[in-house]
Amino acid sequence: MLPQDPFILLSFVNTQLRDRFDSLEALCEEHQCAPEELRKKLEAVGVRYDKAHNQFK
Repeated sequence: MLPQDPFILLSFVNTQLRDRFDSLEALCEEHQCAPEELRKKLEAVGVRYDKAHNQFK
């Protein structure tokens, strides 16, 4: 289960992307969530996914 707080979620997701997953889609598949929903949650706090760096900034 992913954290609900958007700032904790941001930290968790970026750590997972750095340490375990080579793409947002792979992370979402493992955690059974939709990439677009995850993007929307994090865009609500002002960050966007940067595919080239595989992280939210």
